[in-house]
Amino acid sequence: MFEYPQGYELIAGVDEVGRGPLVGAVVTAAVILDPNNPIEGLADSKKLTEKKRLALAEEIKQKAIAWSLGRAEAEEIDKLNILQASLIAMTRAVKSLKIQPHFVLVDGNKIPKDLNIPAQAIVKGDSLVAEISAASILAKVARDQEMEALDRQYPEYAFAQHKGYPTKLHLEKLAEFGALPQHRRSFAPVRKVLESCST
Repeated sequence: MFEYPQGYELIAGVDEVGRGPLVGAVVTAAVILDPNNPIEGLADSKKLTEKKRLALAEEIKQKAIAWSLGRAEAEEIDKLNILQASLIAMTRAVKSLKIQPHFVLVDGNKIPKDLNIPAQAIVKGDSLVAEISAASILAKVARDQEMEALDRQYPEYAFAQHKGYPTKLHLEKLAEFGALPQHRRSFAPVRKVLESCST
């Protein structure tokens, strides 16, 4: 059972989406919910339908005390590694909030080191903590929209379908058409395609 830290008024939840995909940024969100303006139906974004996520994302943006997005691009992911890039993107989301929280609840088991705000990591936080659920929904909707935009730019890769994850379809398209500038070069399937092109 999760218990909120005592004695803090403004508590932000932060989560990331997009650690597994082979393409694009890792996107994070930070949300401070308004206890006087509750939102029904918050849950881990992966467990919600797309329609429900979109509706909740709008409601979160309207009702939250503050919300923001953060990101780390594919180049940063390749340079740092996906975990470090995710943590940096989380810090960026928290620092972009228009009101700074007194405490941050982070999904996962690691706390970003440059937060400079008291924080707690919570494994499966996106299922246990409303603020983290809200952050996971905003991050997922934002990243999915980026993949849909990339799909319009490069329709042959079917990004709207697989959202950049290493599905059978994505791996087939990658083998057929090669890696894009947006692909993460440090990820094994992309690296393999690049190596086969250079030989």
